[in-house]
Amino acid sequence: MSACGSVSSQSGKNSPAVALEETSPGTSPRQRDRAIGGRGSTGLPWLLLAAMPLVAIGCGPTPAASFRLNMFEASQQRLKPSQEQQVATILAAMFGSPDEPVVLAETGLDEAKLQLAAGPVRSDIVGRKNGLYREHCAHCHGVTGDGMGPTAAFLNPYPRDYRPGVFKFKSTERADKPTHDDLVLVLRNGLAGSSMPSFDLLSESKIDALAEYVKYLSIRGEVELALMRAYFELDDEDQGKLPETREFLVEEILAPVAEAWQSAEDAVIDVPEMPADIDLVASIAKGKELFYGNKANCVKCHGVTGLGDGQANDYDDWNKVVLQAHKTVQGGLEQASKASTWEMDSDELSEHEADLVWLERFGKVLDGNALQPRMIRPRNLRQGIYRGGMRPLDLYYRIHAGINGAPMPAAKGTVPPEDIWHIVNYIRSLPYDFNGTLGVDRPMVARDRL
Repeated sequence: MSACGSVSSQSGKNSPAVALEETSPGTSPRQRDRAIGGRGSTGLPWLLLAAMPLVAIGCGPTPAASFRLNMFEASQQRLKPSQEQQVATILAAMFGSPDEPVVLAETGLDEAKLQLAAGPVRSDIVGRKNGLYREHCAHCHGVTGDGMGPTAAFLNPYPRDYRPGVFKFKSTERADKPTHDDLVLVLRNGLAGSSMPSFDLLSESKIDALAEYVKYLSIRGEVELALMRAYFELDDEDQGKLPETREFLVEEILAPVAEAWQSAEDAVIDVPEMPADIDLVASIAKGKELFYGNKANCVKCHGVTGLGDGQANDYDDWNKVVLQAHKTVQGGLEQASKASTWEMDSDELSEHEADLVWLERFGKVLDGNALQPRMIRPRNLRQGIYRGGMRPLDLYYRIHAGINGAPMPAAKGTVPPEDIWHIVNYIRSLPYDFNGTLGVDRPMVARDRL
């Protein structure tokens, strides 16, 4: 046996692996892909192929990467297999694959930057590194950008799932998209106190390409969600199938998503200048008053000590939907087990059985396509570690707009813009406030409580 060979397992005549062996030497890569149900195929999904018996084929090429369908949302929307396949087909036409991204003009994305970030790790003809996303990001965020890379389950907090298009740390209003510069800033600085590292050693062009690819994955994910939710709006005459016209796919589905990203620059928060002659002691005192008062009410979550020991039983938006789905499945199964089928007519019995099938399927999807929900802990402000950046401006953004996707509320509308600077100054003083609420003999507590 050669160094590349391996012993094959038993498989049937019609298995995809056998089909690959039986293709002729002159078979093109595209035909070979179709033979094994891969790229360009309308056959079994790759997840099913991975579970089938393997056959040794020597040192063949690495299988092409593929995007993973959002089975969580598909199960929530009770999509049929044919509908899931239609969504996958539409997404492939509109966005391509991880190795060969498609860029429609309406997205506003830069194709050259995407080509630099997409695909397997490799060097081009002039020695320029390509496949940046898969080299630096996919092991945490996943090839699909679903936050479920190989290392994701071991990290706390979990890596970001880009698909909902929700981002925490940015210079724009709470519900708006981040600007390109916001994404670049996160890539350059990383997120302190998390597993997100700094990529400041990368060149400007590479960081730009990665930021562009994050937008690509997010736009694709948002379009996927919109397509799956659109089935609920179909009329009877549509026969459970989405229209595949440009008017529907581009103008109704893609355009609103792309426009939200393209208008991010217009949503940047207007920050008033902090007075150059501000009395810092008085400002800190005013900030403390707001911190503990009813207007800002920071104390509710961050605690009377600022250690983040206030309300700590909440979830961010990514974990909250998974938690609710688990409750739905568990509650549905418990209710179904108590139901008396003897008293049901044929229609009720059919509906009951369909619900059971859906609940069991949804439960399996949760086991394989979602991470276990984790509570989100308020920030320990006495550590001086701020994930969204430690500049006064960064803290102003967080307080003004809150943190999108997290329980952190916005002070906008309750605290005057100029008074937010007082809260910023008070927060920045907390890591050094050894003679304050904690007492001079307890400074280490802030470092020990993560």
